[in-house]
Amino acid sequence: MTAAAGRAAGHPVALPVPPAELGEGPCWEARSQSLFWIDVPAGLVYRIDAAGDLARWDVGQPVGAVMTRAAGGLVLAARDGFLALDLDSGAATLLASVEADLPGNRMNDGACDRAGRYYAGTMAADERPGAGALYRLDPDLTMTRLLTGIGISNGIGWSPDERLMYYVDSLDYQVDVLDYDAASGAIRGRRPFARVGQDGVLPDGLTVDAEGGVWVALWGGGALRRYAPDGTLTREVPFPHANVTSCAFGGPGLELLYVTTAAGPGAEAGGGLFVLEPGVAGQPSYPFRG
Repeated sequence: MTAAAGRAAGHPVALPVPPAELGEGPCWEARSQSLFWIDVPAGLVYRIDAAGDLARWDVGQPVGAVMTRAAGGLVLAARDGFLALDLDSGAATLLASVEADLPGNRMNDGACDRAGRYYAGTMAADERPGAGALYRLDPDLTMTRLLTGIGISNGIGWSPDERLMYYVDSLDYQVDVLDYDAASGAIRGRRPFARVGQDGVLPDGLTVDAEGGVWVALWGGGALRRYAPDGTLTREVPFPHANVTSCAFGGPGLELLYVTTAAGPGAEAGGGLFVLEPGVAGQPSYPFRG
């Protein structure tokens, strides 16, 4: 899984994994030293471990995000809502239904905060502006709708001091930042952080490194960008695939950055999974604690 060639220079190296129509949602699990990711429309969840061994689960419906679960297994943000996935049996159990009254919607990207609360949003299948929302699922399975009028709910991440939450609605062509209360999980004061993309280039998933830098995947832009905490662009890493979808830190010291891509220009055989050494450590992917 660690494909050394090219990493030292910070260049992305493709890992030998099955091609995806829409690869998304990388999530590192420290206890097993494994990476999980998904193929959204296929409803597939993948895992690759340190030895390079692959596993796959078919959820039977589109999946927008995957997070590990403190009690074992995974919690998915899927078409029907938040699902618990048992890795031994492959059975998926609905934890909380989301927008059952809107059959044209599905869940998309998500992430867990340090307290184990799961934030994930929705979007319309036809990508209609304003049709989605952002939700928070607490460990006691209480669900709260936090934002409405969302187009394509995407990347979510937190500053290292837990004062800020970063959030992407791809159709806004920007990353937003909100004040975040670590004790309650509440958010407020949504405002622009950085303008990203134009025309067919959109911001997609994101992650935040240990220095507070915000890494943003560029759908249609063939690149991964890093923004400093003040919103200044500090780095751009080119990719051979146009549709770069998401990223997450992993590895023993969180020194590796894993990046997913989707089918499209440069990826005729399907999206891939890449790894690079960005020269800065990341923050962990936290599990859902429900």
